[in-house]
Formats: sequence, C-alpha cells, structure tokens
Amino acid sequence: MTREELLQKIQNILTEEFEIEKGTVVPEAKLYEDLELDSIDAIDLLVKMKALIPGKIDPESFKKAVTIQDVVDILYPLIQQT
Repeated sequence: MTREELLQKIQNILTEEFEIEKGTVVPEAKLYEDLELDSIDAIDLLVKMKALIPGKIDPESFKKAVTIQDVVDILYPLIQQT
C-alpha cells in the first residue's frame, strides 16, 4: 500500500464513519481543530485503522498525531512491515 492509498483509506473512514466532509480531510488538516475530533473519536479511528495494520499500533505514538499527515506517517511504516 502506498502513502496515497493509506491517505485515501483514512479519508474514507473519516467521511463514512465520522461524517466529515471529504474535502476537509487533507494531509494538513488538524485532527482536533479542523476536523473537530475528540479523544473518543481518535480512539475509534485507531480501532478502525487497526484492521489495515498487521502488527500492533502503539497508542503513545498515535497520541502525537496532530494532522492527517501525522497519522499517515505513523501508520505507513507499520504497513510496510508485512
């Protein structure tokens, strides 16, 4: 999976599951400020992303994510481990 494909999957999850307008889910969008996700939403996103990741996702590293690009940067190496 490429970074672009991963971004598209994140966009799809956020638009379908969280009812966020797709045009706002861009790499530089801030999770909490721009997309108005709260901590519960972030956990839900992490759970939904787990289905795409073969290994474990370290919740501590995910806490550092501020933007959509941060989420891609955290998850992409985990996908490449397969």
